[in-house]
Amino acid sequence: MEQKNRYSIIVPTYNERLNIALIVYLIFKHLRDVDFEIIVVDDGSPDGTQEVVKQLQKLYGEDRIVELAFELLLVSGTAYIHGLKHASGNFVVIMDADLSHHPKYLPSFIKKQMETGASIVTGTRYVKGGGVHGWNLMRKLTSRGANVLAQTLLWPGVSDLTGSFRLYKKSVLEDVISSCVSKGYVFQMEMIVRASRKGYHIEEVPITFVDRVFGSSKLGGSEIVEYLKGLAYLLVTT
Repeated sequence: MEQKNRYSIIVPTYNERLNIALIVYLIFKHLRDVDFEIIVVDDGSPDGTQEVVKQLQKLYGEDRIVELAFELLLVSGTAYIHGLKHASGNFVVIMDADLSHHPKYLPSFIKKQMETGASIVTGTRYVKGGGVHGWNLMRKLTSRGANVLAQTLLWPGVSDLTGSFRLYKKSVLEDVISSCVSKGYVFQMEMIVRASRKGYHIEEVPITFVDRVFGSSKLGGSEIVEYLKGLAYLLVTT
């Protein structure tokens, strides 16, 4: 008997009280006929995010929303590792809680994976049909420049290396994440480069990235420096 697919959606949060209820609602809206769970990994948010998640558990059920609370994770890679340990699905989705990754694209990710048998489906801003909304020109140039630089040096075979909206086979994510050492902004790039080097089948789906509605972005000068360091590290080690 063929196994029915189950999708574990890992959503790291820090001060996302204003966003988490909406993102959960939208996931349920767009995945009506899909077996899934949402794993919220909260980094000790002081704004009441965890209390909102507890209310959502009462509304949707603790079997559909799993809350993991940790202090001072600060980096996305650590959050995914903790979330992965509690994932019951055979597929794992990673996405942001700030509404920059719209759940309306999830059916396209799932469809693409089922059609192609891909190990990874990644959302991309840099193909026809994709884009960015809400960024100023400088941030668009910075992001595009970072991707072009990485494409030129690393040849990963994907168009958007720093995006963090992806669908993985669980076994593939476990394999790739165990070989990654980067944290923060560089983590997503290392994940997709390592996966490409390991020969995993990667497909892309165009998405429009929307800048966060509530809260503030964590990307700053220090993250850009870390990105350049990470790029140099991957150039040497992959």
